[in-house]
Amino acid sequence: MSHLGPLRRGVWAALLGQLLRPPRAVCIRAVDCHSQVAQAVLTSQLKPHQEKPNFIIKVPKGTRDLSPQQMVVREKILDKIVSCFKRHGAEGLDTPAFELTDMLTEKYEDNFGLMYDLKDQGGELLSLRYDLTVPFARYLAMNKLKKMKRYQVGKVWRRESPAIVQGRYREFCQCDFDIAGEFDPMIPDAECLKIMCEILNGLQLGDFLIKVNDRRVVDGMFAVCGVPESKFRTICTSMDKLDKMSWEDVRHEMVAQKGLTPEVADRIGAYIQCHGGISLVEEMSKDPRLSQSQRALQGLGDLKLLFDYLTLFGIAEKASSKKVRTTETQVFVATPQKNFLRERLKLITELWDAGIKAEMLYKNNPKLLTQLHYCEKRDIPLMVIIGEQEQNEGVVKLRTVANREEVTINRESLVAEIQKRLSES
Repeated sequence: MSHLGPLRRGVWAALLGQLLRPPRAVCIRAVDCHSQVAQAVLTSQLKPHQEKPNFIIKVPKGTRDLSPQQMVVREKILDKIVSCFKRHGAEGLDTPAFELTDMLTEKYEDNFGLMYDLKDQGGELLSLRYDLTVPFARYLAMNKLKKMKRYQVGKVWRRESPAIVQGRYREFCQCDFDIAGEFDPMIPDAECLKIMCEILNGLQLGDFLIKVNDRRVVDGMFAVCGVPESKFRTICTSMDKLDKMSWEDVRHEMVAQKGLTPEVADRIGAYIQCHGGISLVEEMSKDPRLSQSQRALQGLGDLKLLFDYLTLFGIAEKASSKKVRTTETQVFVATPQKNFLRERLKLITELWDAGIKAEMLYKNNPKLLTQLHYCEKRDIPLMVIIGEQEQNEGVVKLRTVANREEVTINRESLVAEIQKRLSES
């Protein structure tokens, strides 16, 4: 019966058994017939011990089917992405879904437990690829290529706890673009960021911010904070989790699981919670502790060059080391003087009553510098400052935190002025 197709004979026997039933059993709607045929195929492929009454037909945890409607959207998105890659001169590449386990573990280190290992199939220990980077590096080494601008779109697999609401699956698609080789500093890096902006703008996903980093700056920061060099990579892995974990949780992992002292972890925290663009790069270049690391200074110098190129590309405002805001606070109420808690409480009540999202420090006499740092670290856009002089004159100072500009306005006009600025932002 080879002419019947590639299915096993047992499967075809089950199908024919369905079709050759008495007419009373066959006279059903087409959709029911298809359902019975599918059930026959499924039943015939199950081993006897697997045929249980409570057997549930479902996709594996952390995976999903894409419906025809979803595939239309997916294909349009991938078309835009690949078109952008090609516009920038990239070559396409495809690599196997699995690689030698030793090759993957050489790169992934801490993520070894997240890889899917395959059973021995002919003397080789294999694992499903965790990302597309290691296969690309293996391809370059095998083919003795020193330079290549390539893109690759393909599925990868990670054996971790899925978070479907957050879009984290065990099987998902990655779109990679890499420029491999040695070039003058920051030119290819700037182009990669330009490509990201073109894609995100083309997909019309709304406003976005791209975080940039330099390994030399991170290594220099670790060194001056007291991290042993042998722990650089594993601590960096913890730090990368800040997008999905709070600093407190990341700090706990660094101390409890990876052996850092609390003092060293706190020094790291003081740096990685900073944010900004070229202004932050310039500020860190003058940092007394960080400037002790020549490696960090080299990285900061190249980041300055990168921002020069991003400015020429017209995307400098999209690149930053800014962290994601965890609150929606719009205004912070502050004072430079002691014994002004009551006035701050009156002022913040006016803002709350007007529907403005506001907060203040829970201290009787907070230092002004502490309040300023609080706003900057949390990206609160506006700060209202009231002191004795402002109270006597019936005014307040309204400070734009990003550029540190201050204006004096009448107390009665405060709510209207804030609402106006928020509507324009």
